[in-house]
Amino acid sequence: MDLTRDEQLLLYRNMLRGRRFDEALVELHAKGHVPGMWHSGIGQEATEAGAATFLREDDWLVCMHRGITAGLAKGLDAKKWLAEHLGRATGFAKGKGGHNCADREHGLTPFGLIMGGWLPIAAGAGIAAKRTGKDQVVVCLFGDGSAQRGTLHECMNLAAVWKLPVVWVCENNFFSITTHVKNAIAAERISDLAYAYRMPGATVDGQDVTAVTQAVLDGVTRARKGEGPSLVECRTYRFREHGEGDIPTPYRTREEVAAWKKRDPIQLFLKHPRLTGVCDADRLEEIDREISAEVDEAVRWAMESPWPQKEEALTDLYCP
Repeated sequence: MDLTRDEQLLLYRNMLRGRRFDEALVELHAKGHVPGMWHSGIGQEATEAGAATFLREDDWLVCMHRGITAGLAKGLDAKKWLAEHLGRATGFAKGKGGHNCADREHGLTPFGLIMGGWLPIAAGAGIAAKRTGKDQVVVCLFGDGSAQRGTLHECMNLAAVWKLPVVWVCENNFFSITTHVKNAIAAERISDLAYAYRMPGATVDGQDVTAVTQAVLDGVTRARKGEGPSLVECRTYRFREHGEGDIPTPYRTREEVAAWKKRDPIQLFLKHPRLTGVCDADRLEEIDREISAEVDEAVRWAMESPWPQKEEALTDLYCP
């Protein structure tokens, strides 16, 4: 696709912003400031930025647990998100939700932690979007592990039968924790699953943000026209372990990880022949400084935010 200079810079900024915030959470978790878990998505920024950057404000984004880059690209309030992970009262859920925070104002449903548990939310959002008649779409991110779950097939089938405006985007990083996708899914490509539900399916290089952007926007255009759902498989890779604090196990080799790191999506973007000359080195460094300053300010704000009061422990709970 032919991206304008500003669109290219926006994709770069969103990838880099996701990387820097992710790195900050990795560091904060290592220092014991994150009371819950953190699943880093470093290495998968192209898939997430490509899926979310050009959505409309009123579109819905349903994220998996590595969805920080996509969330930020959609407009997620970074300060509230960070405060929530640190368990502070200024977070989205007053520090009670942790990883499962949401930002309804910017069209973000709760980030999913239970494998495949957020897929019905995407189908439900698709029903709501269709009923509004405002050509809204839903983009749902999920991993290769969720492609094994019954919820995906139920929801894809429903979306196809009712022509729901949902774009299913699989972040296939090849490992469901430590299980390789080839040992868990019979299909050669996860996008092959689309055939059973009579929807378009495509497999793209998840490290190439322009390829992801084009494939997702094709699905978004189809959905806005009322033509139903589609499936995009993005082959990507997580550079870190499944979760911070996990002990490395020999489910993948150092050589494999090193080979994928040579395909860092941010560096690949800057080296792409069509994208060279978008801006000079000074401008790129300026963007990095701006984002680093934003991250530092968000960390400071979150760290200085108050803890929830004990009187709040039993509030905001559902009571029959």
